[in-house]
Formats: sequence, structure tokens, C-alpha cells
Amino acid sequence: MKPFVRTVLGDIPASRLGVCYAHEHLIIDASFTTQATPDFLLDSVDVGIAELRQFHTDGGRAMIDSMPCDCGRNVRKLAAIAGASGVHIVCPTGLHLAKYYDPGHWGNLYPSADLAELFIADIETGIDAHDYNGPLVSRTTHRAGLIKIATDKFITAREEMIFAAAAEAHRRTGAPILTHTEQGTQGLEQVAMLRGLGVDLRHVCLSHLDRNPDISYHREILSSGVRVEYDSAFRWKAGQGNPTLDLVCALLPEFPTQIMLGMDAARRSYWTHYGGTPGLSYLLTDFSAQLLRSGLTEAQLHAIFVTTPAETYSFAERAGHAP
Repeated sequence: MKPFVRTVLGDIPASRLGVCYAHEHLIIDASFTTQATPDFLLDSVDVGIAELRQFHTDGGRAMIDSMPCDCGRNVRKLAAIAGASGVHIVCPTGLHLAKYYDPGHWGNLYPSADLAELFIADIETGIDAHDYNGPLVSRTTHRAGLIKIATDKFITAREEMIFAAAAEAHRRTGAPILTHTEQGTQGLEQVAMLRGLGVDLRHVCLSHLDRNPDISYHREILSSGVRVEYDSAFRWKAGQGNPTLDLVCALLPEFPTQIMLGMDAARRSYWTHYGGTPGLSYLLTDFSAQLLRSGLTEAQLHAIFVTTPAETYSFAERAGHAP
């Protein structure tokens, strides 16, 4: 079987993914998450279509959404945006940090075996139209293409349980894994956990690591073979320089197939069509130009945006399954 990526509109050959942002938030419906932070509310299909059409015009072809179960995910809205914009969208299953759920949420209570079954059903059968917001489950035809998990600055028992569930789902389905690191922390610990759980690190992406721009820390993480995603290129303040640019320029020659970029633009104030800035095309326009001026080549940009995402977010070959 040739490598494939599972988008909300169906499986595609990994070679067709195209220019891809490795970590985005395209829809966040009203939820516990948006009650705490109203700027996180990204609920408009029309705005999503407009923003992604501009992204497509600027050369973008795919985005990895990273809003997992029951914290604002809406797969039907993602499918509508994908269909109207021409942009491939990959939707996750999984669970985010505890702070994005109410204290009595089922994600704090179910054992890892039950969580794994919910994740696998999203991947193999279809994502629940009600986003596991209960009590009924009504599976859509839109399937999850990755598993999103997260750790805080200190790893909790809840997070260990969710990592175990994600690893089980990965082993049984081959679905790739995307992780959240809180301000770039616990990256080495995440790698150790996932390796110990039998996960193929070539299909794991650790996010937000550039928020902790210690280059020796990044080298140690990348030496494991895991993939990383940087998304702070537009976040650095005046006087801070651009550590994201510095990390890419320093590390890409050493690790040419392991570094990706995203916006993680989970706020209205970041989207042009919500009236914000810099807009989702920023990496393809402003930041790519900065990278080229800093000495990167077009071939290296192609690796960041095309070949590395295609390899990382394709399904891993499973033991006992023919390639």
C-alpha cells in the first residue's frame, strides 16, 4: 500500500498533499475552551473558506487541524471549508490539556483502553457529529487522520493515560500523532514515553518547541528521529529577534527531513478575515521570504512545507500489514 494521508474528504496519496501547514486551528466552536478565552472562537465556515481561499491563492494546499475531541471540534464545518476552498484538511481525534475541559469531563475519567477505542472509531469509522459531547454518538463519513495529545509543564497521570491510549490507537491504525508541548517543555519526556509505548517516531510531530529556543535541546530531540513543528515566527516581540528563523536556519541542514512550520493561529485576532493580522498566508509570503534572504534554498523550503509533512502525516505501516 502506498503512503496515504487521511483528510476529512477522504484518503489521498501522500504525494498529493502539497504545501502544508503542520499545526493549525480552523474551527473552534463555542465550548468550555471559548468561554475562558473568547478570542479562540473560530466558528464561521464562511470566514474559514475566505481565509483558506487566500491561502490557496498564495500556494498553500493543505492544513493539519489540531483541535481534538470535545473542545470545539466540528468535522462537518471542516469538510465544508475543505470542499469550498480546495485545501486538504486533516482533522484529529485525541484529547487536549485538562484546562480546555470542565473538571468532570469524561477525558479525565475513562481508562486508557476506552479512550483508545473512541480514538480508533474516529479514525476507522467516522468522527461523531456531536464531537463526543454526548450522550448520543452519530458517526459521520468524515474520518480522523491523526491523534492529538498534549502535556503541560509537568506531566500528569491523566496525560500519561491519554498518551497510552494514543499509542494503542497508533499501533492499531497507523495514524500519526501530533503533540502539544506547553511553551516547548517536556519534549524529551514525550519522546521517551512514545518510544517506550512502541510508537513510530517518524510519524510523530512535537509542536511549539520554538517557544523554548535552546538549540542544544532541539538537537537532542531531533536526534531521536521525531519530527518537530515551529509556529512562533510571527509571535516574537520587538527586540527579541526571531528565534524561530534562527532555529530553522541552524538546524535544517543537520535535520533536513524533520522540521515543519505552522501558525497555530487559534485566535480571531490572527486571521485577516476576522479583522486580525497577520493572516494565515504569512508563512508563505513574509516568512518564506525571510528564510530565503537568510540563506535557505527553495529545495529546503520544499522539504519544510511539502515532503516532511507528507512523510510525517501519512499513516505508518503496521506490523503484519503488507506495504
